[in-house]
Amino acid sequence: MEKKPFVTKSQVEEIVRTYPTPFHLYDEKGIRENAKKVKEAFAWNPNFREYFAVKATPNPYILKILQEYDMGCDCSSYTELMLAKSCGFDGKHIMFSSNDTPAEEFAYADELGAIINLDDFTHIDFLEETIGHIPETISCRYNPGGVFELSNGIMDNPGDSKYGMTKDQLIEAYKILKSKGAKKFGVHAFLASNTVTNEYYPKLARELFELVVELKEKTGCDIAFVNLSGGVGIPYTPDKEPNDISVIGEGVHKAFDEVMVPAGLGDVAIYCEMGRFMLGPYGCLVTKAIHEKHIYKEYIGVDACAANLMRPAIYGAYHHITVLGKEDAPCDHTYDVTGSLCENCDKFAVDRQLPKIDMGDYLVIHDTGAHGFSMGYNYNGRLRSAELLLKEDGSVKMIRRAETPEDYFATFDCFDDIKIER
Repeated sequence: MEKKPFVTKSQVEEIVRTYPTPFHLYDEKGIRENAKKVKEAFAWNPNFREYFAVKATPNPYILKILQEYDMGCDCSSYTELMLAKSCGFDGKHIMFSSNDTPAEEFAYADELGAIINLDDFTHIDFLEETIGHIPETISCRYNPGGVFELSNGIMDNPGDSKYGMTKDQLIEAYKILKSKGAKKFGVHAFLASNTVTNEYYPKLARELFELVVELKEKTGCDIAFVNLSGGVGIPYTPDKEPNDISVIGEGVHKAFDEVMVPAGLGDVAIYCEMGRFMLGPYGCLVTKAIHEKHIYKEYIGVDACAANLMRPAIYGAYHHITVLGKEDAPCDHTYDVTGSLCENCDKFAVDRQLPKIDMGDYLVIHDTGAHGFSMGYNYNGRLRSAELLLKEDGSVKMIRRAETPEDYFATFDCFDDIKIER
């Protein structure tokens, strides 16, 4: 599959007249089209809802686009809950997935009426002590242990994961929660990350559906929803075909009809919490070549760094790179594309075959729409870049300004009266 950027050289040249590189750019048209496809893929389930994983792209402008498609927010912290509330999401549209959660976060989630998804058996007592009751609607996270496999091999190792409860704990948790006043229940599981296969959700769904039937039989609880969480990935490398959400949705539908419907559970809602699939391909990091270095290898230095996109530095993750204006040029040069951090891992590409790069060329680093800007940081005093939205009409809107030195120094109490010099 050929990876083509959603922005052209001429568009970037116009954008940088107002917003200097580096910046993260999001494609409104692509986001909307993908949201429609997800809704259509699960339209067979009347109460389906995608709870977008806020951690992937915590920007109110993005959240409000998804809100237009009746999508919700999957939150994992106090500030993410605040963000969801500020965007106008009500409690039914907020899923709070607990994970080593402080008491004040449980309390705030309950105040908002969010659906609380408990990660551990001990959190039942902790939650009750914190808020003084057990909510009428509540969810629990399941971890089957062992290794999760599909036909194309091992996908992940739930047995090594810190998340979720064992089956025995889950059954006991449902009984206790029911005795404490819970009336509607959900079950949630996340077994593999960034799967580029249409098999993952259908297989996970079948396992959860079979679990739900067992839970219903052993606890008598009213199962309201099954949350498939995230894990539906994107092809970062150009040699892979993207997931087909319509095929995935139909695979889940088939498992639902074969397992849930015969058990009298045909009214159970399907939820998911996709972040990467929803936004990943619809964002990119735009940066400019500013230095070249010729020593034992050939290096291209750009004005972005791992503080803007840390996945390649910490995971060795591949992100495709397009040199704008040279899309059809031969990739006959081998480069390491680097940032300016005082760390040798600050490289967007290692031994990458690219066209000849000249100083001033603009590079598009693909697939940064999820877990891109949001994982940024201020190491070396580097400042986070702006986030821009390429609107459907071709105009560009700044949806988060770039950080300034004033922002960096704002949390120190000794700089109140100091003028920051430029």
